[in-house]
Amino acid sequence: MSERFFPDGMPPPLADSTTLPWWQAAAEHRLVVQRCSSCEQTRHPPAPVCPRCRSAESDWKEIPGRGEVYTYTRVHRPIAAGQELPFVVAVIALEDSGGLRMISNLVDVGPQELEIGMPVELVWEDMSADLAIPRFRPTAR
Repeated sequence: MSERFFPDGMPPPLADSTTLPWWQAAAEHRLVVQRCSSCEQTRHPPAPVCPRCRSAESDWKEIPGRGEVYTYTRVHRPIAAGQELPFVVAVIALEDSGGLRMISNLVDVGPQELEIGMPVELVWEDMSADLAIPRFRPTAR
């Protein structure tokens, strides 16, 4: 993605020991979901314990970064100075993820053109050399 979605004044997300592997994969433009090593339940966002079986053992599964718009909202108030309005926050139902949904932004589409069920694909916004943020844009039907 060549154009920045967030303004420079937007604070970067914080990583901890649970989420760091996710952010490291994102910096490499790989979308991963956490998977329980015991019951194979996937989860996002990453968590220290499986909500299904309570196991603390997990690994990471790379997924293709395709999905569809599950729901969305148009935001008309800025989060940071210089942010273009309106922008869209969407819940994306991710393919090949075990039924997971991810909250992200939709780019390259006007707020009036959105539809529930719209097919989308992943694009990465490089915030720095070590930080990439997943965004989604419409795909051809």
